[in-house]
Amino acid sequence: MKRMRCLPHWLFVLFTLLFSASSMASGGANHGLNLTHSYFGYAAVTIFVFAYVLVTLEEYLKLRKSKPVLLAAGVIWAMIGYVYQQQGATEIAREALEYNLLEYAELLLFLLVAMTYISAMEERRLFDALKAWMVSKGFNYRTLFWITGLLAFFISPIADNLTTALLMCAVVLKVGGNHRQFVNIACINIVVAANAGGAFSPFGDITTLMVWQAGHVSFSQFLNLFLPSIVNYMVPALIMSFFVPKETPDTVNEHVELKRGARRIILLFVLTIATAVSFHSLFHFPPVMGMMMGLAYLQFFGYFLRKTLAGSLAKKTAKAIANNDEAALKRIGSVVPFDVFRRISQAEWDTLLFFYGVVMCVGGLSLLGYLTMISEVIYTQWDPMWANITVGVLSSIIDNIPVMFAVLSMEPYMSLGNWLLVTLAAGVGGSLLSIGSAAGVALMGAAHGQYTFFGHLKWAPVIILGYAASITLHLMLNHSLFNIFL
Repeated sequence: MKRMRCLPHWLFVLFTLLFSASSMASGGANHGLNLTHSYFGYAAVTIFVFAYVLVTLEEYLKLRKSKPVLLAAGVIWAMIGYVYQQQGATEIAREALEYNLLEYAELLLFLLVAMTYISAMEERRLFDALKAWMVSKGFNYRTLFWITGLLAFFISPIADNLTTALLMCAVVLKVGGNHRQFVNIACINIVVAANAGGAFSPFGDITTLMVWQAGHVSFSQFLNLFLPSIVNYMVPALIMSFFVPKETPDTVNEHVELKRGARRIILLFVLTIATAVSFHSLFHFPPVMGMMMGLAYLQFFGYFLRKTLAGSLAKKTAKAIANNDEAALKRIGSVVPFDVFRRISQAEWDTLLFFYGVVMCVGGLSLLGYLTMISEVIYTQWDPMWANITVGVLSSIIDNIPVMFAVLSMEPYMSLGNWLLVTLAAGVGGSLLSIGSAAGVALMGAAHGQYTFFGHLKWAPVIILGYAASITLHLMLNHSLFNIFL
């Protein structure tokens, strides 16, 4: 029910954009065949729309979102292969396919390293320690509302908005318990904060990462979105905070002992980020080269942890026996060697495969000529500023990943200010609805029955104020960047 109510709106927008163009460009950047008014083109759009309907119904069908888009991508490219073979243009289709595969491969490897580091930090109990500290301090609900929101805002630029939102939600659920009003409003605050925090960092969201890797915005230029991102979070948070109860929940004391090497993994992750930025800024190589080098840092450190594990356990065992600490002995007995490849295996593969399906589907539609058509409508006939603001609103209905990939595939000629605008809009626009971002969808599952679509929708007018304020501030502060064309 929650997602079905939103479906007709984005379907209407999609078909309007696809079929209301007054003029169409032929081909595109890849000089492919224009098949927008062919049966194959209509079939490809229908397959993609149907696959995306299944994605939006994931919660009800219990069907992982990667499955329909993987199948749709295969069918669409099979049709493209057949048509291009009949026209004797197989080489063009193959080059387009390889280009899209390369785009996906760079993002896949980048995200895989980032997810591996986050998983390693989780395994070393860093997030458990943070959660236990907040729970044990005895904060009241309003203070906890602000702490979880601010932490979500400042952690998400490094640990990505999805991981950060789930971590803060775990704290809220542990403290809030059955206090449904607090859990709902705190989860909304976390979603808005995590998405806003991820908008000014290439590591905060897949959409910002895509823009950075495409070379439209440099690493340091994302910092121009810092103040607009703060405003996007603070405006709704200030208003919502007046409706958060001041009651104090029961304090839960829990001791969490960090595993060996936990803090050093944080330092290695920071070093990995610096390496990725250096490869991109100094050598103009894709950042993924630096990230893969950073994975080697973690692998060598894992080797060190395994080789020194026996000596470390011997010292801890002797100390525990001397202190007659049975709990410590039990913890020592449950220690297992750190394994980097186990961390890689625990990456969110459904999300990574979903992203593959989206990239290949959108790439196929681009080769058929549809993205050229859409680009002709919104980025030629409209002012780019309004087009980018509209992209942000669309990202609250359709997930921001396919929206941003479609924009990048269109390759509109825009100023740096407009590239920052579309990055901001797509990143924070997903907060308008609970289904607009991965963070919102994940929290609906984590806080099932307490954080809901309609519970989030009730605060949509307040979130829209933050969305409008952040865009207005960006236009005011960074107006000079709208004269810089790359």
